[in-house]
Amino acid sequence: MSDQKIVGIRPNHYVHVIDMNTNVTSMYVGPRNLMLADNQRLIAGPLPFVVIPPGHYCIVNNPIDHTKPIVEDEQCELKFGHYEVRLHKEPFPLYPGESLQGASGNDYKPAIKKLPVVKQNHGIHLKGLTDFTDDDGITRPAGAEWQLRGPLTYIPRPEVEVMKIVNPLIIGGGEALKMRAKQGFTDDEGVVRHTGQEWLVRKFGAYLPGVYEELVSKETCYTLTQQTALHLRSKETHKDEFGKTRIVGDEWVVTMDDTWTYIPDVTEELVKVENKVVLNSRQFCVVLDPIGSDGRPQLGTRELKKGCDAFFLHPGERLAEGIQNVYILLSDEALLLTAVKEFDDVTPQGDKVKRNPGDRWMISGPADYVPPIEVTILESRKAVALNKNEGIYVRDSRSGQVRSVMGPVLYMLEAYEELYAKELDVLVEEILRNGGGIGEGSIRKTAYFQSSIDPSLSGTKSRNKTRVVTYRCPGNTAVQVYNYQEKTARVVFGPDLVILGAHETFNVLKLSAGKPKKEGALKTFCLMLGHDYISDHITVETSDHARLKVEYAMNNYFDYESCDPGKLFSVPDFIGFACREIASRMRGMVASVPFEQFHKYSTDVVRSAVFGKDKEGKMRSVLRFDANNLVITNIDVQNIEPIDLNMRESLSKSVQMAIEIATSSIEASAKHEAKRIEQAAKGMLERQKLLNEKEAEQARNTLLELQAIAAAVESSGQAKAEAQAQAEKLLIEGQSAIELAELKAEAAKIELDQEIESQEEMQSSEIAFQREQNELEITRAKELSAIEVNRFQKVVDSIGSKTINEIAESGPRAQTKMLAALGIQSVLITDGHSPVNLVQTPHGFQNVISGQ
Repeated sequence: MSDQKIVGIRPNHYVHVIDMNTNVTSMYVGPRNLMLADNQRLIAGPLPFVVIPPGHYCIVNNPIDHTKPIVEDEQCELKFGHYEVRLHKEPFPLYPGESLQGASGNDYKPAIKKLPVVKQNHGIHLKGLTDFTDDDGITRPAGAEWQLRGPLTYIPRPEVEVMKIVNPLIIGGGEALKMRAKQGFTDDEGVVRHTGQEWLVRKFGAYLPGVYEELVSKETCYTLTQQTALHLRSKETHKDEFGKTRIVGDEWVVTMDDTWTYIPDVTEELVKVENKVVLNSRQFCVVLDPIGSDGRPQLGTRELKKGCDAFFLHPGERLAEGIQNVYILLSDEALLLTAVKEFDDVTPQGDKVKRNPGDRWMISGPADYVPPIEVTILESRKAVALNKNEGIYVRDSRSGQVRSVMGPVLYMLEAYEELYAKELDVLVEEILRNGGGIGEGSIRKTAYFQSSIDPSLSGTKSRNKTRVVTYRCPGNTAVQVYNYQEKTARVVFGPDLVILGAHETFNVLKLSAGKPKKEGALKTFCLMLGHDYISDHITVETSDHARLKVEYAMNNYFDYESCDPGKLFSVPDFIGFACREIASRMRGMVASVPFEQFHKYSTDVVRSAVFGKDKEGKMRSVLRFDANNLVITNIDVQNIEPIDLNMRESLSKSVQMAIEIATSSIEASAKHEAKRIEQAAKGMLERQKLLNEKEAEQARNTLLELQAIAAAVESSGQAKAEAQAQAEKLLIEGQSAIELAELKAEAAKIELDQEIESQEEMQSSEIAFQREQNELEITRAKELSAIEVNRFQKVVDSIGSKTINEIAESGPRAQTKMLAALGIQSVLITDGHSPVNLVQTPHGFQNVISGQ
């Protein structure tokens, strides 16, 4: 508030003055000088008018009521709580109580705003603040939202709030917008949308979403090719892009034949991208549950497709075992087939055959085969190549009979035949793997089986149970094979190959081994026929009660030629049987003799006990066991050791003392012999020294003689060598001079010949060059003359002979006419330098005169 009395108001300015008596504020505009009364006070101004440029607007708060008259010095009536939008017009003042929305103090420029301009394909989102009717006659309730589409310039209204400028969504090629309704409304195309409903906008270009639409996502199309298709499922009943009604749960395939690109609708879901099944000429497949003519899967049916072909699997279809290659059968291959349903078949030979369910047959190569849907391939078979002594076990599936097929043959199983796996006992399998026998490593007889180990069973390799079991029986052994079906046995003598039949197995011998003998320590197929030996040790007691451990070894063999071979195996453990029998005889004999006698004559006592004596009192040479024809031919006592410790020590001391006496005697004789040898050696050494000195003197004399001869030879040889060298030097120099002269002469000759040859070549080259040049000149002259003749001929032809004649006669004719014109009968013109023959002239004159 100002106290000044005179206020100068410039043009387009105004002031607010309050009357202190009435408390009424008045507005005065310029240009004028305002004289304030005592009761008036200046409260605002001078202030400039509000100027709104074109394309701008402002909002006036609490505007005056323009329907009421405005009286100076009276209070203007305001519409409190209202707003007024003012556009470009003449500058105006603000009445007391009015204010600009957004102005800062007396600066009203921040309140001047640009009118909203909505560009092409854009929109402006509006919201009604109060109920009103717009310029188009549409009633807008408070809270209603709507949108105006550009291009336009929006004129703000006090009843409307501008929410935002809506930018368009750009839909490119192969794209679509997935929209959702925020509440129920009717879109621009007249389609009623419900709250939460989703749909796709596929139209290419700019899309302006409505106020009740929101963008969920931008969908990209799937590009379909010859090799890909889309497997779709319907989420609700609808009509698809091609106008076909799809029920909830329906599945279908969209291929490139339907469209190049495809965007699944919101009512559709993509199950997966299907790849085209491509079959070449050597492939086939079986489709399970194929699609029928009604478009529905035919459950339980099958369809065979052969190459060359390409197709997409429809929903519900699947491949049985995927894409399969055509079965290509070689000459030694075949397929075992069975029919799953009745059908009429055609054989490779072209014959028609009716197949019933369960029938089995084979297709043999060479051929290629594609099984029809009524056929199941049980297995692929390959002919088994069997060499000599190789075989397989074959069982007939109809009768159960098992037989072995031996080579050499290339055998193909029949339709109702199958390979039979022959099972063997675990012990037999282990014995086979170890070459025919197993036992502890200390058992000597296990070395027999090293040569019979089958390489195909070594290490961790397992036996092919369908192959015929064979065993290489070592030499001088026998193997018994038992046939449990026929209840018979046969014996194979080595070296030979044992081949087990389908119902045969090995007879396993469990023999005693080790020292002392342990039953079942060696398990083997082989019976060692000998000659061999068996060693063992037993405990015996003499008549004077001395207990001794006797180690012995005995030679044995089997007399298999004079008996039935099966008799050899009548005693399962022939080693234990023989050792027990020998031990019994030895104990009985040793018990009847004292220790001293047995110690001295142990071999005789043992042999007498084992072999016995004949009727004549002579000791027998062999012991024969009739049970299995085992023959013992010899026995040897290897060691006798007392079991009693005291006796063993006494025996050891006596033996040690005897050894010491013998050692001392040997040592004394050895010393005497050594001294004798030493003296003889010394005498020989002295004698050898004298001989060496004698030989050395003789060698020294020889050396001196040789040195004298060498000196004489050296002195005479040097002079001779120098003379000879000088002569050879002169000879070499002369020969060198001769050779040098010859070489120089030859070089001069070569140079002269070369120079002559060069000159001849040069001259011949020059002659040839000149000749060619002359020929060229002649050719050129001929061609020029020909050209000149041709040119002259063409000139003559072009001018003509008559014209040439006229030209030739024109000169003399002209001269004649000129002379006739001059009246001159005859004239002679000369330069005085050329002589003129006038000898005949008078005659000419006379002729002329006479003629006249």
